[in-house]
Amino acid sequence: MDTLPEPSTPAGRDALAALLADPARALVALDFDGTLADIVADPEQARAHPGAVPALAALAPHVASVAIVTGRPAGVAVRYGGFAGVPALEHLVVLGHYGAERWDARTGTVRAPAPHPGLAAARAELPGVLDAHGAWRGTWVEEKGQAVAVHTRRATAPEAAFEALRGPLAELAARHDLLLEPGRLVLELRPPGVDKGVALEAYVREVGARCVLYAGDDLGDLPAYAAVEKLRSDGVPGLLVCSGTAIPELADQADVLLPGPAEVTAFLAALAERVSG
Repeated sequence: MDTLPEPSTPAGRDALAALLADPARALVALDFDGTLADIVADPEQARAHPGAVPALAALAPHVASVAIVTGRPAGVAVRYGGFAGVPALEHLVVLGHYGAERWDARTGTVRAPAPHPGLAAARAELPGVLDAHGAWRGTWVEEKGQAVAVHTRRATAPEAAFEALRGPLAELAARHDLLLEPGRLVLELRPPGVDKGVALEAYVREVGARCVLYAGDDLGDLPAYAAVEKLRSDGVPGLLVCSGTAIPELADQADVLLPGPAEVTAFLAALAERVSG
């Protein structure tokens, strides 16, 4: 991508102009899976696009902050992204578990709260819930510390498995004061009161950003999109970037729609070139 795409909305065009005019006061925040890394059948094999770290390293010195906002544990996102020890990313922040965890490149440490008490009980019941739906064998459970996720991507009928398990897992979550977060062939049980919108708003205040770019690809990114809309109403320009079209609710709101992580990476590289010129 040699040039930056033109945002499709007036608000998006205003935000891009504001970012280019004063990048030192801009926050660039990005989801990980599906945005910087391709979605793969085995989440443990996900890795950032090869150009992602170089693009972020080129961009970071020219903006107020770069943050990764992800549902993954912060430490896992750091490892899979290759973010540690990268020159020019000394101030990168990874907000993991939707903001419940935080990794700072400056210290190389993760700060995390104690796990929600309902998670242990839900984990204990989860095998029985899945066994009751034996027709959907092939599901895979991902332990995430502050959450637990059931993936149906490798099931015989992935979409059918997802729909069949959605109700029972919602009931399980409700019994233990948890939330069920649906995604792209994944159903995640996590504590209430934490989402990407809350995390993004808090970090905007922390760094004093006067312009925000947020890029995501899945249902879990909708609260972050809502946070950007709220910031816009408060006079802070915001640019919404969507990676892919798998989630129409997200794609329909986006100012810039890109096919996937390769194009997001190219977009970041082009942005870095513009603000460093």
